[in-house]
Amino acid sequence: MTINRVSLQDLTLRQLQYVVAVADTLGFRRAAERCAVSQPSLSAQIQQLEAALGVVIFERDRRQVLVTPSGVELVARARRVLVEAEDLVAVATRARDPFTGTLRVGVIPTIAPYLLPDVAQALAEEYPALRLVFREDKTEDVTRALRAGALDVGLVALEAELGELRHAKVLLDPFVVAMAPGHTLAKKAKLTQADLDGQDVLLLDDGHCLRTQALALCAKAGAREVGLRATSLATLVQMVARGPAVTLLPELAVPVENRRAQLAIRRFTAPPLRTLALVWRPRSPLGATIDRIAATLRARLRPPTARAQQPPSGSRPAGASSGSSASSQASRPRKPR
Repeated sequence: MTINRVSLQDLTLRQLQYVVAVADTLGFRRAAERCAVSQPSLSAQIQQLEAALGVVIFERDRRQVLVTPSGVELVARARRVLVEAEDLVAVATRARDPFTGTLRVGVIPTIAPYLLPDVAQALAEEYPALRLVFREDKTEDVTRALRAGALDVGLVALEAELGELRHAKVLLDPFVVAMAPGHTLAKKAKLTQADLDGQDVLLLDDGHCLRTQALALCAKAGAREVGLRATSLATLVQMVARGPAVTLLPELAVPVENRRAQLAIRRFTAPPLRTLALVWRPRSPLGATIDRIAATLRARLRPPTARAQQPPSGSRPAGASSGSSASSQASRPRKPR
């Protein structure tokens, strides 16, 4: 391939989008479908870019497409350029009105089913011109999408490994112990971590940040993980409702997962917590906007103790009282002008 002198005029953002799409899908046809363009047009643009740069980015034959060693760094830089370009457009949009346009939000599975309805309602009422697009994924995938510019903000637990991402706290979510109503621990009104010593505990599968925190708690308390590693809290609930093991649930999930009152729920005297927060890229132009959204959610969302339903008779120990919080009555922040 002839090496030419390259200038910025030889490159286009569209070509970089095509390159990233092919690298993601490892197929020219699939990349063309993603970019809503014909395959011959996409192929021609990539060949033009390769000729301008004097570098072969993709190794292709009839069976597969591979990124070449030289192409790996070029694809990585193309991603960064596209993120910066999108941020440039976002800066201009938000300068006119920071609460208009689309906000792409990644949410982890141990939060999404329990908090998203309230989040969506609160933000729709406070910022009616803001269009929210939600994507449910594990923490690692949410943070990866944030760094790649595929998401604008994530709603995750701060106890996970988040690297350089900025954050704004939204809500504290205590852990509770869930078990069958006839379990020996259900005889106690409240539990200490020492009560878990020697207990069999079911936990989520690898990749869930909730597992990491719960596993650390079990190790400290002397509990042992057994049997199934579930992919959802709903599966854990079904297993412990009819078996001898217990599980740890975020209290946020209790009203949904125990809506049929099949579990005995016991709180800790000094409950371990997870901290729910909004996270974003350090250089994102949406930082101030997300910070304001986090403040709105802090004021509008009820804490788990206030939202928990009254346990039915038999699942609630005598003398236990439901929690309440003044923060659920907090005044709504004024809409920005």
